[in-house]
Amino acid sequence: MRIGFSVPQFGPFADPHRSAAMCTALEALGCDSLWVADRLLSPLVPPDGYAGGKPMPLRYGTHLDPLLALGVAAAATGRVRLGSSTLNALWQPPLVLARSLTTLDLISRGRLDVGIGLGWMREEYEACGVPWRGRGARLEETLDVLEAVWGAETVVHDGRLWKIAESTVLPEPVQRPRPPVLLGGFTPFALERTGRRADGWLAASMPLPHLHGLWAVAVEAAERAGRDPAVLRRVFRVNAEVTTVEAAAGETHRRGTVRQICDHLRLMCAADTDEVLVDLQLTTDSADEFLGLAAEFVAELTSEGS
Repeated sequence: MRIGFSVPQFGPFADPHRSAAMCTALEALGCDSLWVADRLLSPLVPPDGYAGGKPMPLRYGTHLDPLLALGVAAAATGRVRLGSSTLNALWQPPLVLARSLTTLDLISRGRLDVGIGLGWMREEYEACGVPWRGRGARLEETLDVLEAVWGAETVVHDGRLWKIAESTVLPEPVQRPRPPVLLGGFTPFALERTGRRADGWLAASMPLPHLHGLWAVAVEAAERAGRDPAVLRRVFRVNAEVTTVEAAAGETHRRGTVRQICDHLRLMCAADTDEVLVDLQLTTDSADEFLGLAAEFVAELTSEGS
């Protein structure tokens, strides 16, 4: 099992100097990766699809740009992998996105994991002027453009949404043939796409029966595409609500003591390539407490028998 943490970027942690110092400290704890998230705005009226109509946490209204925050993390660290979970890929043209991601791979000396998805908030699409309908097809062509930019010396693309005349697009990323691409999502369509064309799945901590049902879709899709599903990575995000007393057994995929949450994460991670992503930004406002909890998670997840 690999261990990752969120890059501090929301609410009281939306300060690049504070974030850089915390990234350095998180790497020193021995974790394997650091991940940014992507939030563009926080509607005052609860958006459709969020936590049963509950208001979004206020801190999501204060945020660092995910790609720039990854640049901060890259400069502050030297070993850990750096990823996005999940970057909303459709808010900018894919050629512009490819340039930014290539630059990040160069800045980090080949440590970038490209985690992208569709997002879920209609209000953010409207604010960007990007159509909400047709998101799946737009993501498919975005992936086509990324592959074209990273896959050949001469880049050309003639799609329904974007056209790139025969061109050179340099420099190339450090990682060849390209940085790993992981896809987020929790629908059969998203898992089918992951199995068919991604290097892995940006998942979440969830009850095991739900996980097994979703993952079976990706496995079947990979096999139909002639790919080996055993090489697909899985990154399980948990927006940890850490408690001092034990939570009910059915809640430990998202809340409970550090040990309870880690016990559930261990059950989810069936392969050596599986990874956990612990986001502590909703648990505390304190950098010291954030790092202290991170140390507890590392100790628990690396303890004998993990």
